Amino acid sequence: MNKRLVIFDLDGTLLDTINDLGCAVNYALNANGFPTHLPESYPLLVGNGARKLIERALPADSCNQEIIDRLLVDFKLYYSDHATANTTPYPGIPELLDTLQNEGVQIAVASNKYQEAVTSLIRHFFPDINFAAVLGQRDNMPVKPDPSIVFNIILHTGVPKQETLYVGDSGVDMLTAGRACVDSVGVTWGFRPIEELRQNHATYIANQPADILNIVNNRNLEKYF
Repeated sequence: MNKRLVIFDLDGTLLDTINDLGCAVNYALNANGFPTHLPESYPLLVGNGARKLIERALPADSCNQEIIDRLLVDFKLYYSDHATANTTPYPGIPELLDTLQNEGVQIAVASNKYQEAVTSLIRHFFPDINFAAVLGQRDNMPVKPDPSIVFNIILHTGVPKQETLYVGDSGVDMLTAGRACVDSVGVTWGFRPIEELRQNHATYIANQPADILNIVNNRNLEKYF
């Protein structure tokens, strides 16, 4: 069965944001007197929202809610002004989104990044794509792997689960899709290794964006397990 709705994670799936995220966290850490991290440390720190990112970046003996709240303010202030400095779409992603849109497939974003940043990045990098929904982390809403964000998008679009595909780069994403009872694609160009995707029961594995188009259209699916 062909898919009529594709829900994408943002960081590590559509956009390579890791350098700008790392710079923003390091800014907040340094401004508050804490040690910073090397850029290569950040792929394993991201994935569960900004608060969890700050928590993971802090020394264990300094990880209390007051300090996290303070750093989160500094992180967001810096990130809001620098979110596009080093961020780029992954090669082939703009073409994939354009093709899906031209084929009548609905496209949505489900991210653990806070809503304001998600909206801003999507508008900046994909102004010609008519997304059915662009959802990030919002107050009083659980973050992934809770499936509520996927349920919200499905309800909004009216596309049934069996015609929905969820695309992401992490175990959190694969768990989210599994809990929502939708097929998933784990992409290998993001922040996490392929072993994590398989361990968390990715339905399919994509090594390049063009693979996703084949999966959407039910072509040669045996190649993507």
